[in-house]
Amino acid sequence: MTRPQPRTGRLCSRVGCRHLATQTLTYIYADSTAVLGPLATFSEPHAYDLCDQHSLRMSAPVGWTVIKHEPESVASGPTNDDLMAIADAVREAGSKESSSETALTGFEIPPLEIGRRGHLRAIPN
Repeated sequence: MTRPQPRTGRLCSRVGCRHLATQTLTYIYADSTAVLGPLATFSEPHAYDLCDQHSLRMSAPVGWTVIKHEPESVASGPTNDDLMAIADAVREAGSKESSSETALTGFEIPPLEIGRRGHLRAIPN
């Protein structure tokens, strides 16, 4: 005789629906706003967990604002512009540091040979 296995996910809050919930609906009554976003980490008593089908057909009272958080299909990370901005900021900070050392000591301090570390290499100017 086999025992029934417990479910690992939460079910849709709609009466009679046996599908697993994928999104959470929360109402903000003070702002007349309904927010539909990713499934909450914990089941909240004042939020509704909805399956894909019911989250698509969800409607709010007349005059209310509905905010739907669409998950990003591509993993977010730094863009090439972000990486170039960081590299420029590091170069600028390094050039300011070396010019301030020259002003303090009266002579230029030669850069140290840092060498290689893993797949990165520090190259002095």
